[in-house]
Amino acid sequence: MNTNSVGEIDTFEETEELTGYEPILGGELTEKAVWVDESRCIGCRYCAHVATNTFIIDEDYGRSRAIRQDGDNFETLQEAIDTCPVDCIHWVKFEKLADLENSLDRDMFQSLGKLPRINKH
Repeated sequence: MNTNSVGEIDTFEETEELTGYEPILGGELTEKAVWVDESRCIGCRYCAHVATNTFIIDEDYGRSRAIRQDGDNFETLQEAIDTCPVDCIHWVKFEKLADLENSLDRDMFQSLGKLPRINKH
């Protein structure tokens, strides 16, 4: 801790290394994480219908994204992976998940379209 010119104490947290026990994983040791290669996703929505607590469809690009690693059980996640017609959902090492997410350049994605809005008037 350091003191600043006013005499207040500056606090900071040290960055901890990933352990696999993070709350996003349910606090249990997890070696594998589910990752969607959004650059290959065709927006079929099968995974989001099977594993509803893990996958969402991005509003802007119409592509699937894993938003929770502890949302569904292993069997449900594997079923969602198996339903993908373009094989863009993968089990990856938890430690590589952040790098894979950061490697996606979503600005380069072409939108797969949004569902049409129904005019109620």
